[in-house]
Amino acid sequence: MIDSDRHQQIADILKDRPFVSVRDLQDALGVSAATIRRDIEKLHQLGRARKVYGGISAREGTGGKASSARPYDENRDIAVDAKRSIARLAATLVRDGDSIIINAGSTCFHLGVMLAQRSLRVYTNSMPLAAYLGDHGACQLILPGGELHREPGILASPANSTVPFYASRFFVGAQGISGEGTLESHPLLVRVVSELSDWVDEVVVLADSRKFAIRPRNVVLPLSRIGTLVTDEDLSDADAKELEDNGVTVLIAGRGGAEQ
Repeated sequence: MIDSDRHQQIADILKDRPFVSVRDLQDALGVSAATIRRDIEKLHQLGRARKVYGGISAREGTGGKASSARPYDENRDIAVDAKRSIARLAATLVRDGDSIIINAGSTCFHLGVMLAQRSLRVYTNSMPLAAYLGDHGACQLILPGGELHREPGILASPANSTVPFYASRFFVGAQGISGEGTLESHPLLVRVVSELSDWVDEVVVLADSRKFAIRPRNVVLPLSRIGTLVTDEDLSDADAKELEDNGVTVLIAGRGGAEQ
């Protein structure tokens, strides 16, 4: 198979999936990992896709689900008002003296900014948030060890090698949400979120209502593990009922950040 044929096959796969791993492409195309990595690099250079950790993701406009795979630096500028309102409401769940975990992600970043001057112990794997809290925060800041993964902008160590940080709440976003739970396409996020959820009493998901229409392929946390979900007032009645039927407390942030 010539290079251009493989490139087209990869592009066709990305029309149906926001992310494809190197291993998946090896299986689909029957070539070596080295060949797949060269193909990914070429498609990235041509602007036909985006090279990410562990594989390749679709660029916006190349497929129906591409918007679900935006990197942090693009996603942070989308639905900003809703994200800030959600973060403002989520901040009311935190008491001075608490130990909390704030995961990487744009909505979680806004939460961290709002909590920066509070008397808290904050563990975060988010490089943008760690940089902000280092410069502007009064809270105690704890960071994990490990490698920097510039996309999706987190610090992460090999599986099961990090010393646990036990906390009352884990604030985490989601690429998508369904009746199965929170969803992600990035394999590193799947592992990290699952691991961090084992360290806390309650998982609090921060997700604007757009996320209920996005369907990445990997279930990260089942609804049964989520204590509270904070979202905006565009959440549908059907989605709200499904969450509540699964024991999830739903908090709705109005345009000013207050619960409705």
